[in-house]
Amino acid sequence: MTVTTQDTPAHRRRGPLWWRRFRLLPRPLRVSAYVAVALALLLVAGLVTGVVVVRRSFPQTTGEAEVAGLTARVEVVRDDHGIPQIYADTTEDLMRAQGYVHAQERFYEMDVRRHATAGRLAELFGEKAVETDVYVRTMGWRRVAEAELPLLDPDTRVALDAYAAGVNAYLEDRAPSEVALEYTLLNARGLGYTPEPWTAVDSLAWLKAMAWDLRGNMVDEIDRTLTAATVGEERAEQLWPAYPLDDHAPIVGQGAVVDGVFEQDATTSTTRLPTRPPPFTRDAGVADDLRRLAATTERMPAWLGRGDGVGSNSWVVSGDLTDTGAPILANDPHLGVSLPGVWMQVGLHCRTVSEACPYDVAGFSFSGVPGVIIGHNADIAWGFTNLGPDVTDLYVERVVGDEWRHGGELLPLERRQERIEVADGDDVVITVRSTTHGPIVSDVDDVLARVATDADVPRESADKAEYAVSLSWTALEPAPTADAILALDRASDWTSFRAAAADFAVPAQNIVYADRDGHIGYQAPGRIPIRKSGNDGRYPSAGWRPENDWTGEYVPYDGLPSVLDPEEGFVVTANQAVVGPDYPYFLGGDFDRGYRSQRIRDLVDEQVSSGGTVSMDDVLATQLDDRSSFAAVLVPHLLRPRLDATYDDDGQRLLRGWDLTQPADGDQSAAAAYFNVVWRDLLELTFDDELTGDQRPDGGDRWMAAVSDLLERPDDPWWDDVTTDEVETRDDILRAVLLQARDDLTSTLSPDPGEWTWGALHQLRLENSTVGRSGFAPAERLVNRGGWEVGGGGALVDATSWDARHGFGVVTAPSMRMVVSLDDLDDSRWVNLTGVSGHAFHPHYTDQTDLMVDGKTLPWAFTEDAVRDAGEDTLTLVPAPR
Repeated sequence: MTVTTQDTPAHRRRGPLWWRRFRLLPRPLRVSAYVAVALALLLVAGLVTGVVVVRRSFPQTTGEAEVAGLTARVEVVRDDHGIPQIYADTTEDLMRAQGYVHAQERFYEMDVRRHATAGRLAELFGEKAVETDVYVRTMGWRRVAEAELPLLDPDTRVALDAYAAGVNAYLEDRAPSEVALEYTLLNARGLGYTPEPWTAVDSLAWLKAMAWDLRGNMVDEIDRTLTAATVGEERAEQLWPAYPLDDHAPIVGQGAVVDGVFEQDATTSTTRLPTRPPPFTRDAGVADDLRRLAATTERMPAWLGRGDGVGSNSWVVSGDLTDTGAPILANDPHLGVSLPGVWMQVGLHCRTVSEACPYDVAGFSFSGVPGVIIGHNADIAWGFTNLGPDVTDLYVERVVGDEWRHGGELLPLERRQERIEVADGDDVVITVRSTTHGPIVSDVDDVLARVATDADVPRESADKAEYAVSLSWTALEPAPTADAILALDRASDWTSFRAAAADFAVPAQNIVYADRDGHIGYQAPGRIPIRKSGNDGRYPSAGWRPENDWTGEYVPYDGLPSVLDPEEGFVVTANQAVVGPDYPYFLGGDFDRGYRSQRIRDLVDEQVSSGGTVSMDDVLATQLDDRSSFAAVLVPHLLRPRLDATYDDDGQRLLRGWDLTQPADGDQSAAAAYFNVVWRDLLELTFDDELTGDQRPDGGDRWMAAVSDLLERPDDPWWDDVTTDEVETRDDILRAVLLQARDDLTSTLSPDPGEWTWGALHQLRLENSTVGRSGFAPAERLVNRGGWEVGGGGALVDATSWDARHGFGVVTAPSMRMVVSLDDLDDSRWVNLTGVSGHAFHPHYTDQTDLMVDGKTLPWAFTEDAVRDAGEDTLTLVPAPR
């Protein structure tokens, strides 16, 4: 990819003459002026008209509002947390109203998302957003979404268009300051921005961002290669240990593939695929490109996701094992923390459910997308966790001028130009290059202009070639995933549920299922490529070798694992391996190592042992479980070194009485704090002498598994600090980290261990994804919130994960929690990480965060009587006069 800047044509330069002249001032003067204007605005807002400015964008929740295009009145009933339940007579009115309500609460978030997925953030935020835009444009998310639109079912198109019309009805005749406070702050610097109308493609494009966040092992593929380039492949493989099937059960423990179809009662697979040989030998040139690619991937906005460290819990228990005699289904997806959170609760109800208006559903929606993503309707409930299959492959390409080598021939590179508009700057024009494998992503580097030309030419090649790295990813191929969302909302039984899930192409998910008739089940949907025999998906492959290509086929949907009413009476999915080693298709090898899933399984087993049953309270308590299974492995080793009394051994003595839980405060919290500091220091002292940058340990489940193995090899070279003249062993490192952690807590919290708490270190801070990270403190204080002291941690069921490279602050967390009672849907519970509102200072901005942190949930009214009993405000949407 080549990058150039071009002067913006005069007719497209924004703003009046005074603004164009202002842009000619030196940058320091302009920055000072921005600060002065913003401070003046904040002062005026705070002292004179603050209440008016802040409240101007708050949604109307009572009375009547006219909405163009409605055919009849629609009621929006909100409870005391502002959660809307919408009642309409037709599908079009229902979706139009959902679009209107989403825009009321979250339009700024929606607008930023569509700019991000189109590679247009720089139009709003200037040069600092160009790098992200270049990356997204290179992958072509918006182009794929545009190609998906004609593939959709006509009913889905109707819903998308009606939803977009509802969003636009809200925007009509509203100034930006009446839509969101953030527009007031942005326009204070002369941006002069007015939102564009919403479109159906805007909704589809956001699904690409979610697929990116949950894309699987691309980060592992890069990190494995870079680590192997540093320490050799044998030692690198120690850091990616195989899934421990003997200790942590897969999701599906029964069944086999017979003639391409997964049969849950079969015992032997008859379908076989070719054995995969080892991947090709890598060299330093590849590593150079991958380092640049990894660095750019890491700088993608956290709220777009980085495909690493996220997970989820879900499980479903048969009525044979519950106290009500009906199934119970639980789900809590773990995503990057943001404000507002990714989910918005909503109910969508046809007053009369019929073929013409088939929706009676409630749950968690994406603002910007019609329908409910996760939740339940009157007949079934479902929950998602990331399956984590290998749906991305990196190919090292030999590029010769405008061609690339494939087999014995040179093929033309595909090229296209993209123009990126930059607020307060010149346009940037990029040239995106692609092979048949996909876009060349190594062209995206730190300065936006370097092309991967410095890689070594393979010795066996006579081509005067450069190395480049391309990306094959299933999400870059158009698919009707949006059909699946609305079909799930309409499904009424196992058959219609499976038919709906068949269209869920990306991101590939684990879906747990329950229905009012008492059935439970599991289905793995998604497009998972079948690779030729030369590609194992673990390392980048030689793109010039045809045997490394994908076959062009996917694992057949009927061949993917599924089970209805499993023998053991429950299904647990928490990103662990899906099936055992006899499954013939390659789904991937970089699954979560199963600490969370096995802990949930053990708790369910405890609850039903000796004839007991599982209750709603049991399931809610399990979601909050903060016992560390990894600590049970590490702590015995930490208790062995003999330390001096009265100071050095203070932390060690805490571990002797620790029950391995990680609460924010209380009797066990000091030990939890000490353990986590020890874990961070152990990773640093063991690995940071040889690994650098993003290859350093983040402390997640993979590293726990790797260290568990190393603990059994006290003289392994990983324990040695190569920067010293001595040869350190495991025991040397463990002693050193125990002492260092004591000193760290002394300087960070207190010399007195009685004053240590895990919550004091482990805090949840919620940030607005744009203004909240602007670097301008007064604006950040307006929109950000924090910090809550929380318990939990990485690889725990209560998965408030932190990154050992950056401190103990929460980086991913349960984005919501829900527990559905199929006995009485009105007995179900739910809670969101933030709140319904995306408006700073609105009562529902973070009103559910306190509940989430305290381990509480809200009643989830579903039937109309229950919804109206819980209702606090009712807004009636009426057709606008024509």
